[in-house]
Order: sequence, then C-alpha cells, then structure tokens
Amino acid sequence: MKVIFLDHLKLQAKERKINLKLVEETLSNPDQIVPNLKDLKVAHKKYFDEKKNKEYLIRVVFKEEKFIRFGITVYKTSKINKYWK
Repeated sequence: MKVIFLDHLKLQAKERKINLKLVEETLSNPDQIVPNLKDLKVAHKKYFDEKKNKEYLIRVVFKEEKFIRFGITVYKTSKINKYWK
C-alpha cells in the first residue's frame, strides 16, 4: 500500500511534534481502522512515549483510493478508550 502525505498533514505533524515515520507506520500497518465521515477513514496506532511515560493513540485521517492511502491530518491523544472500537 502506497502512502502519500498531504501538506496539511505534514504541517499538523510538525506542529504537534509527531514523527512522520510514526505516521507512515500508522497508515501502512494500523492497529485499527475505523470509518469516519463519508469516504474517509481513521487509522489508529498505539504507542508508548518513554519521555512522558505515557501511552498515546496516533489517529491519522485518510482517504483510500485503489492502492494508495492519502494522509489528510494527524493527531495524538491520551484518550485511547474514547476512540478505540
């Protein structure tokens, strides 16, 4: 599966201090995918931040067309139970 980041995602990742390698891993090999609005989906990946000693959930909103996933935006949250299905 090919992964392409839109400029908005790159900007959000930089502002939110989320490594693009983690974003790519989330889109390529998510722990979970949940439907979102219309034709969008959200890829989830749990990860442990050793500096903060806390578990987070990376959420990447994306659109899938054929064999390409277009990453639209990304954020991390500590509210894993809220989003995990």
